[in-house]
This record gives sequence, structure tokens and C-alpha cells, in this order.
Amino acid sequence: MNVIKKSFDLGDGRIVEIETGKLAKQADGSVVVKMGDTMLLATVVSTVGAKPGTDFLPLSVDYQEKYAATGRIPGGFLRREARLSDYEVLISRLVDRALRPLFPSDYHADTQVMISLISADKNIMPDCLAGLAASAALAVSDIPFNGPISEVRVAKIDGNLVINPYVNDLERATLEFMVAGSANDIVMVEGECDEIQEEEMVEALKFAHEAIKVQCAVQVELTEATGKTVKRTYSHEDHDDELKAKVYADTYDKVYAIAKSGSSKEERSEAFTALITEFLEAMPEETEDLTKALAKHYYHDVQYDAVRALLLDEGIRLDGRATTQIRPIWSEVGYLPAAHGSAVFTRGETQSLTSVTLGSKDDEQMIDGAFINGYNKFLLHYNFPGFSTGEVRPNRGAGRREIGHGALAQRSLKKVLPEGAENPYTIRVVSDILESNGSSSMATVCAGTLALMDAGIKIKAPVSGIAMGLITDEKTGKYQILSDILGDEDHLGDMDFKVTGTEKGIVACQMDLKINGLSYEVLTKALLQAKEGRLHILNEMKKTISTPNEDYKPHAPRIVSLSIDKEFIGAVIGPGGKIIQEMQRETGASISIEEVDNKGIVEIFADNKAAIDAAVARIRAIAAKPEIGEIYQGKVKSIMPFGAFVEVMPGKDGLLHISEISWERLETMDGVLKEGDKIEVKLLDIDKQGKMKLSRKVLLPRPPKPEASAPAAPQA
Repeated sequence: MNVIKKSFDLGDGRIVEIETGKLAKQADGSVVVKMGDTMLLATVVSTVGAKPGTDFLPLSVDYQEKYAATGRIPGGFLRREARLSDYEVLISRLVDRALRPLFPSDYHADTQVMISLISADKNIMPDCLAGLAASAALAVSDIPFNGPISEVRVAKIDGNLVINPYVNDLERATLEFMVAGSANDIVMVEGECDEIQEEEMVEALKFAHEAIKVQCAVQVELTEATGKTVKRTYSHEDHDDELKAKVYADTYDKVYAIAKSGSSKEERSEAFTALITEFLEAMPEETEDLTKALAKHYYHDVQYDAVRALLLDEGIRLDGRATTQIRPIWSEVGYLPAAHGSAVFTRGETQSLTSVTLGSKDDEQMIDGAFINGYNKFLLHYNFPGFSTGEVRPNRGAGRREIGHGALAQRSLKKVLPEGAENPYTIRVVSDILESNGSSSMATVCAGTLALMDAGIKIKAPVSGIAMGLITDEKTGKYQILSDILGDEDHLGDMDFKVTGTEKGIVACQMDLKINGLSYEVLTKALLQAKEGRLHILNEMKKTISTPNEDYKPHAPRIVSLSIDKEFIGAVIGPGGKIIQEMQRETGASISIEEVDNKGIVEIFADNKAAIDAAVARIRAIAAKPEIGEIYQGKVKSIMPFGAFVEVMPGKDGLLHISEISWERLETMDGVLKEGDKIEVKLLDIDKQGKMKLSRKVLLPRPPKPEASAPAAPQA
């Protein structure tokens, strides 16, 4: 074995080590990245040559956590790792988005990156090492890659910026971003924060980039040490300069005119399609399919160049808007009468129909991952059906894009939800995209805010979102920042920068760059332009609803929360859950109980007040403490020679001594009381052992004392 190791310091004494040459040596590249007890194995394999007709990079990135890494056995029937969880998909997307822009544009070989968590330190987040591991595997391979890159988590904890903080410190973070970049540029950002200002975000990105530069330099050293400085040669594209010139000559001006017409998405798409169809039909009948495919490829280049030139030279967008202009907005709340909350949000040709459903603790999502497990009481699901873009597409469940877009919206809205007792519900928000022409995830944020307010959830502040774009020309230095981008502007542009926030500041963001050299000056300008757009959208939303409804919908379920002494938790649950199940069955309410801070917190969930009142009464009866001097309607539980034991509360018996049953002196209990009799008793005393002394006679009229007989008259 030729094992090579490189390491670096995160700046505070924590060491990250990269090792290659020991594991997975048949892959094109493999490394193990280690920090503390956390270890990631990253491998990369790329086929030699590309499949015929492929004009893109078939890159797949999979991040998976092995349960053995945390000393756990997987749940479920099979007891083995299954399909990737949403958490693993999101990390896979983060790495994919960081790597993809750095592959050569003409490299089309099937490429697979696999990252596995093989050992875990519970206080070290593995996701912030995944991008480094993937890039390092590429660095020790012969696969063409314009890297290296790395990925770090930057957080502000107790007012200080920290790289890759420990898990137990993240709870205090007011800012948390995942940032990826090369030694020269940032290529990807995603994260959340507590209503921060634009300058604070830029400061965090600069801080993260300094750490990334160090990690990229170590990978360069690793490449040199492994002798992989020369990458494989490849030829994945056919070229026909004469055909390219003809496509440009015949279509460029026409494409430019269509782009400048300010037509709708459908009209523009039809015009662009008709143009290439006309060109292809004019070609000789014997023209090979490969030549036609090349013509389509060059036509895409024409569209790319024409749309960008129109923007850079004339400042005109595809739909005729100014660069800072937001598309027309209309919204409506309460559209779905049976939902607990709903909203329609439409911006231009993008529309979201969003619903809110309120549930109980039993509806919480159980997360059973290798590294992260627990419960989640706020869910947001984003659906993107084919009809939203006029396409026929099979419905096969949520894909990675839908999971990623939903996570961004969830991150944004989670920041403004009420906490603790102010929000007893499990909340599910579902955004169905009915029309799409760019910024559908941001429409989800806006529609989600409106629907939550319609449901009566007391959010801290409304949140709006906007997607920003960028068109640049490296040769001339010209650039245009675009507010509220269209789908085509995203596809043909250099940046997709989504920003969400309240009136006070930013709460979440997601940025992907497709170019090199985005200066912090341009980034700051984009953020400030985004702020103007966000506030405009927020004002439009407020015209529909500006504050949460005072109450929930009449048909929405209600939750009542009770606090009982810890000692009564078992009594409420009963042996094997018998008591709590009986209460749920008889009252129709859903009841959950857990211990928090040495108290029993009981949540009662029902869709009608009568069910809640009945459940509350029964729980209070179980958890109530007997009070000296109080009168109770008791039930005789057993008869003893010296008296009777009477149940004054469920599970709480007291002694009614024979002398306290009546004012008359009783010699025996025979015939006095029988089991099951209901009698009123008064609690006289509770001794140190908790035994209760009861009396019935004090509640009965006391018989008068017999009159004394008159003294005898004296004898004469």
C-alpha cells in the first residue's frame, strides 16, 4: 500500500485528515476524511467515453450514513440501510451543486460520486465534510475537474463566526450557512439565520471562503503527492464549425427579435420551437441524425447568446420587464373551505396552492436516521406535477429537486413559527405548484406564510421570498442583476440566488453560481436589490392578509395542554396504557403525555369542545390531590371489621372508621354499608404516610343530647 495523508487545522486546534491509498483502490479515486471520530469514505468512478448523443454531464452524487457508524441497527422490517432519507438527499444535493459547475462543459461521461459515513462522532456534523471528501476523491483521480473545491459550515455563535462548529454549539447559532467554493470563488450557499442584515451575510461568506482556500490548497498538495496532476484525455462532442456558422447566421437575429418581443412563456416557447423546426426542415433529406442533433445544440447556444446580449446591451428581459421589476402578484386566502388554512399565491406565470393541516403530537414525524433521530413537528412538502409546465410526466413521488425546494421553504417558515406552549400543534404545509415559470420555491414561501396566517397560527412575522439572477460578460465586465427571474433566465443565466426574509431581515437563502469570479461587490448589490423585491412582495401579500387570524377555523382541531405532578403520570397512563386508552375511546379525544422538567405535560387533541372537556375532567380527577376539609362523593371499595375503605378520587382510598360512620355507636359493620355504595365523606386529615382519615358523621345532623330528668321533690 502507498498510503498518503494530508491534514490541516481548522484554526482552533481541531485537525482534519485526508487519507488515500488504503481503501477502495479500484475506484478512480477514493479518500477517507477524518475529524475526531467522524470518518467519511468518498469514492468517484467515471466511465471512459460518453454514451452516443449525450450532451450533458450524467453526474450522480449519493451521500449515505451507515447505521454502524453510530452503533445503531436500522429500524424497519429489513433491518438494513434502504433508500436515502430526505436528510441524505439534501446533503447529496449540496455536494452535487458544488461539484457540477466545476466539471468541463464538454465532459459527458457517466460519473458517480459516493460518500459514506463510516464512523461518527455525535458532536461533529458529517455533512460539512462531505464536499471536501468528494472533491478530494476527484483530486486523486484522473477525472477532468476544474477544482478542487471544498464545503464548510459557517455559524455565528455567541457573536463569533465559527467554521464547522460542534453540534451542541449549533443550538445557539443565529446564523448557519453551508458554503462551497474553489480557491477563487464561491459556487454554492445554503442556510438559515435570525433576520440578519445583508452585510452580516456577506461577512459570513467571506469568513467561510478563507477556510475553503486552506482546504483547497491541501487538496492540491494531495494531487501532487499522488501524481494525478495530468488528467485523462477525452472527446465527447462532435463539432461542425460550418454548421454552427450557418445556424447562427440563419437564426440569431430571429431569436433576438423573439426574445425582445416581451411575449408570454408559451408564445415564446412556440416561436423558438418553430424557428428550429423550420431550420431542420430546410436541411437536405439525407442529413444524418447526428448533424441535426448538432444543429439543435448550436441553436441552444444561439438562444443563450441572444438572450444574454439583449439583457447586457439593452437591459431588456424576455417578458419585457425592467431588471428590478417584480411580476404582477395576486393572492387569496381561505380558498379551500375544508382545510385548516389555505392560500393561492400567483406571481406572473408561477402559482402555488398551499394548504395547512393541524395535527396532534401523535402526528409528529419520526426521524430514524443513523446520525439524526428524533421527532419533527413542522413539515413542508413541495409538489411539482408535470401539468404545471404543460408537460406529460409520470407521478413517481417526490424527487431530489422537490425535496430540496421544500427544505428551503421549510427552513424559511420554521424561523417565524411560535415556540413551545404557544404552538402545541404538529403542522403540515403542502405546496402544490399549479403553474411554473421560475421561482416556484419562493412562491411556496409566500403562499405558506399566507396559509399559516389564514389557519390562525401566530407566526412572528410574515415571510416573503425572491429569486435573483445574474447575467455577466467576462470580456467586457458588463453584468445585469435580475429580480424575480423567469425559468428561462435561470436556465440561461449565471446565478440562481433565492433569498427569504421578514421586514427585519434575511431568514434563509440558497445560491448556485455557474460562473467564476462573482465579486463581493456584485453579491452585496444583488442582496440589496433582493431586499427591495422582498419588501415589495411582502406589501402585496399584506393586501390579502397582514396578521394571523384571531382564532383557528371552526372545523380545526383544538389542543388543550395540562401540567400535572410527575407522580400522576403513571396513574393517567394506567397499567399497559389501560386508563389512557379507555379515556381516548370513551371521550373521542387523542391524549398524549410526556415528562418535561419533572412535570407531566398532557396534550388533549379533539375536533370538538365536548370531547376535550370530558377528557380534561377525567385527567384532573386522576391527577388532583385530596385536600383536608373538602367533601367528596366517595365509593365504598371494601368493608373491614373496623370500618370501610372509600375511594374519594380514582386510585385514592381513605379509611372511614366505624366510629366516623354515624353519631350512633356501632358495634359491628354488618348491614351498615356494602361495597359499591356511594356516600359523601369529608377528609379530616392526611398523616405523614399519606393515609387519609375520612368522616361521614360530620356531614350528618348531630342528634340532640337527651334532656336531664328533673330532680325528685324533697319528702315532707
